[in-house]
Amino acid sequence: MSKKNLSLAAAAATTLLTSSAFAQEAAAGSASSGGQAMAALGAGLAVGLAVLGGGLGQGRAAAAALEGISRNPGAAPRIQTPMILGLALIESLVLFAFFIAFLLQGKV
Repeated sequence: MSKKNLSLAAAAATTLLTSSAFAQEAAAGSASSGGQAMAALGAGLAVGLAVLGGGLGQGRAAAAALEGISRNPGAAPRIQTPMILGLALIESLVLFAFFIAFLLQGKV
């Protein structure tokens, strides 16, 4: 088994098997606490995945733009403007995910 698969299996086992250690009975009168916990978990996952995807997308966009500029320095102004526009659109998707997660927190 490669190191990558071993570390992935260890991370999955740690994530999936330790949840029973944190299990507890619901307090009397707080029937919606499970819903709030799931909303918080969903909001955290949504923002985390959005930031991960946005960071990867921005990194690839900047790398491609810098490679294009290094191959043709005369085209730098024509490459830089669409790159900045693309980075702003990628960042707006991350902000939308944050906004949806914020609304999800207030929903329950």
